[in-house]
This record gives sequence, structure tokens and C-alpha cells, in this order.
Amino acid sequence: MSDLQSLSYHLKICAFMDKRFKLSNSEIKPLAIGFGACIASDMITVDGCQVGFMYRESPINEVDSGWRFLSGLESQDYMDNANNHSLYDINTVANYDPDITSFIELPIGSQCERNSDGTLEEIKD
Repeated sequence: MSDLQSLSYHLKICAFMDKRFKLSNSEIKPLAIGFGACIASDMITVDGCQVGFMYRESPINEVDSGWRFLSGLESQDYMDNANNHSLYDINTVANYDPDITSFIELPIGSQCERNSDGTLEEIKD
């Protein structure tokens, strides 16, 4: 099975899960096309929270961008439950929080967080 087939299979599995996404398929617009897949917390895609923290690690395959998106409210127990996060196209997450589009071309190792003013910004060491 190719990586693309594997991604497609995973997305089909997610579609059959009992998740009630905040946005419907018809609400997803082309905001960030061609950037690959990512992992996002259900606090973003189901609960509708903004991205509070995002980081980019080495991709796990050729489809994966390496980006991981969290609201910043997730506990370790929440993250340890694999049903609380899924694989998405980055465009999907951009529709939930368009602020990420300014950062998705940053290199592996990059991290961004929402500051006390509510602005998403890159974390610089």
C-alpha cells in the first residue's frame, strides 16, 4: 500500500468515526493547497478551538508535512487517546484557523504559539 493509499484509508476510517466536526465539507475552502498532511487535535476540528500551539517535526512519510496542531488546552491523558487527534490535509486545519497559513512553510523544528494578545507567532530560541 502506498503512502497516499494509506492516508486515504486513514481518512476513510476517520470519516466513519462518530466525530461531529465543527465545519462541514461544504465550508472547507482552498486556503492552503498542496502542503501535505498534518495531525490536529479534536479540540480544533471538533470543538472549534483556535490553534494555540503548532510545531513541525520530521515527516513520518512522503505525504506528511510534519506539522502538528494543538489548541494548547489538551492534557497528556487527552493526547494519549489516539481517538482525540487525526490526520488531515493542512488545508482543512487552515479553514479552522487561517492564522496558520503564515507559518506553514517554516522548516522542520519550527514552533509557533498564540501569545497573550491572541496572535499566533513563531517561537524563537
